[in-house]
Amino acid sequence: MTPALGLIILIVWLYVLRVTRKSELPAWRFIWGSCGLFVIMMIFIRPHLTQPLAQVVAALAGGFGKLTGMFDSYFKYGVIFVDSKAGAISLLIDFECSGILEIMAFVSLLAFFRAYTIYERVVVGILGTFYIILANALRIISICVIIYFRGMQAYYMAHTFVGRIIFYGLSVFLYFIVFTRTQIIRQKVGGFTYGTDK
Repeated sequence: MTPALGLIILIVWLYVLRVTRKSELPAWRFIWGSCGLFVIMMIFIRPHLTQPLAQVVAALAGGFGKLTGMFDSYFKYGVIFVDSKAGAISLLIDFECSGILEIMAFVSLLAFFRAYTIYERVVVGILGTFYIILANALRIISICVIIYFRGMQAYYMAHTFVGRIIFYGLSVFLYFIVFTRTQIIRQKVGGFTYGTDK
């Protein structure tokens, strides 16, 4: 995508965001804002953060591998090398495995989630991003451990099922705490509230 097209998308997004705010349409503002911010981050941020994020995930997973002696990490390249009794395999932490999509989706939703103050959104966004990075590193560790003990033939099962169940299970927990629980606690119905409103 050309920079000019990206700039046009940014201007249109900001304009519609302003219109939804002035028209007092909070649901449409949340939908337009979250989806638009995700697209804008895909255009401007994803190309620059994918590789560094892959390196961080590889380094975190590699720390466990080095500690246990199960696998080695070459985090500068985003590669993990698992040498099992049944053969060796190299795992490349690429775009899909970096966790960048999940982080951008989380931040996009949180940016327009009005149950939090702006300060709270910044703090929760930073903590949530670190949580997603750690959850993704746990997913990679689980894949590597399964391959170490079961061999290369277990790669498909470890990557497609076990790793995803761990990562998405941890992600659902994060979304429940950050969005669902907070929305329930802070919602108002008439003069009644479930918790303190900030």
